[in-house]
Amino acid sequence: MILTVLLQAAAGAVLGKLGGAIGAGIAAFGAGFGIGKIGASATESIARQPEASGNIRSSMIVVAGMIEGAALLAIIVCLLAIVM
Repeated sequence: MILTVLLQAAAGAVLGKLGGAIGAGIAAFGAGFGIGKIGASATESIARQPEASGNIRSSMIVVAGMIEGAALLAIIVCLLAIVM
């Protein structure tokens, strides 16, 4: 009886660590995809309207920073789930 409870607790801990690692990977992948999409759209927009390149570039940097911040927060939460 006690052995079963201990095995279930160990399995739960392992699954928690696995879930945290998968979550961190998904967060990193999502951030990379989002920033790539922003870069492609900004490049296309600058090619269509070169006179607006300053505004497009500054907006792109702000949005990329927001995506990086959200991804960093998600990765830290996942890593904390692995450690705890």
